Amino acid sequence: MAPAITLAADAPTLSAANTGFMLICSALVLIMTPGLAFFYGGMVRVKSTLNMLMMSFISIGIVTILWVLYGFSLAFGTDKGSLIGWTSDFVGFSGIGNTDLWDGYTIPIYVFAVFQLMFAIITPALISGALADRVKFTAWSLFVALWATVVYFPVAHWVWGTGGWAFDLGVIDFAGGTAVHINAGAAALGVILVIGKRVGFKKDPMRPHSLPLVMLGAGLLWFGWFGFNAGSWLGNDDGVGALMFLNTQIATAAAMLAWLAYEKIRHGAFTTLGAASGAVAGLVAITPSGGAVSPLGAIAVGVIAGVLCAMAVGLKYKFGYDDSLDVVGVHLVGGVVGSLLIGFFASGKGQSDVEGLFYGGGLDQFWKQCAGVFAVLGYSLVASAILAFLIDKTIGMRVSEDEEVAGIDQAEHAETAYDFSGTGGGAGFTSSPTPAEGTAKKVDA
Repeated sequence: MAPAITLAADAPTLSAANTGFMLICSALVLIMTPGLAFFYGGMVRVKSTLNMLMMSFISIGIVTILWVLYGFSLAFGTDKGSLIGWTSDFVGFSGIGNTDLWDGYTIPIYVFAVFQLMFAIITPALISGALADRVKFTAWSLFVALWATVVYFPVAHWVWGTGGWAFDLGVIDFAGGTAVHINAGAAALGVILVIGKRVGFKKDPMRPHSLPLVMLGAGLLWFGWFGFNAGSWLGNDDGVGALMFLNTQIATAAAMLAWLAYEKIRHGAFTTLGAASGAVAGLVAITPSGGAVSPLGAIAVGVIAGVLCAMAVGLKYKFGYDDSLDVVGVHLVGGVVGSLLIGFFASGKGQSDVEGLFYGGGLDQFWKQCAGVFAVLGYSLVASAILAFLIDKTIGMRVSEDEEVAGIDQAEHAETAYDFSGTGGGAGFTSSPTPAEGTAKKVDA
C-alpha cells in the first residue's frame, strides 16, 4: 500500500475505474467497525452490550478528526528518520487538490487518505474487546486518541510508508497483519496487564448474551474484509487484488472449518461462536499474506491459523490474564501466524517475486517477517501499557466494582440494550422467580 517513485515520463493519470473501486472498498472497510461492534456486542453479557457498541463507534469519531489534523501526515508524509512521516500539505488536507494523485498510482490522494483512514479507525476498536465490562468510557476515549497518535500512526509509517524501516527492509504486510492485528492484539495485552481482571473472572458465568448478534457481526466483518484486503493493492490493473480477494475467501473458509474440527475433537460440539471466531481468525491471518501466497497456500494459512487461534484462546485461563473477548488469542496470534507463514508459503507469483522456504527461497523472508512482527509486537505492548498506566493514575481507567457488577451500560451511558418493560415481565423475567433464582439470573446478565 505504500507509494512508489516513478519517472515523470511514466507518471500515471487518474483512473475513474480504480478511483471508484477504491471508494467502494473504503466504504466496505468502514462497515467493518459497526460489524465489529455487533460481533463484540453479542459476546458480552446483556449489561455491557451498549458499552461494547460504543467503544467501537467512538473510534470512528475520534480517529477521523485526528487523521485529518495530523494522523495522515504522520503515517504517510515524507519520511523522517525511518520512524515517522510529516508533510505540511497533509495537515488538515490543506495543500491537496481534488485531482492530485497518490505517488505512483492512479487514484487521488483524497481517496488513498480516506481508505487508510478506515484502517486507522478499526485498529483501536479491535482493542476494545479485551477490555469489556470494566473501562470508563472517558478513559477509553482518551486512550484511543493517545494510542492512535503514539502507536498506530508511527507503526503504519514503518510498515507502509515510503522510507519506513520495515517497508525498506522488505517486510511483507499486504493489508495489516502487523500494522493492524498484531498492533491491536499486543496493545490489548498491554492494557489488560495494567487494568486487571473483571470481577468474577474464572468464577462467574460470562457467556455471550446473543449469538445471533455475534454471527451478524462476523458476517459483516467477512463482507467488509474484501474491501480491506483486495483494496489494499490500490487498484486491480494486474490482477493481484483479485488474487487477494480469492485468497481472503479461501483462507476464511478453511480457518472456520479447522476451528470447528478442533472444537469438536476437543470439546465435543460445533458451536456458532467457534464458527464466527474461526472465520475471523482466517481473515486476520490472510490479511498480511494473501497477496503473496497461492490459493492452495491460502488453505494452509487458514487451517494453521484456525487451529492455533482455537488453541490460543484458552491461554488466558492458564496464565491468568483477562482477555474478555479473545483479542489476543485471535488477532495477535492470527496476525503473527499469517505474517510468519509468508516466509514459508510465498509463491513468488503474487504481489512480488519473493519466494518462501517451500518454494525454494530459503529463510531470508522469514527472518524479515520476524523482524517486523516482533518489533511491532514489542513496541505496541510496552507503549500501550504505559499509556494505560498513565491514564489509570490520572483519571482512572476502571469503573467502580459496584458499577461493574450492576452493569456498565447503565453506569456509563444511562441506557440498557433491551427494554423489557412492555413484555409483562417487569425486570425482564418471563416467570416469577424465587428471590434466589432472580438474583442469580440478574448477576449472570
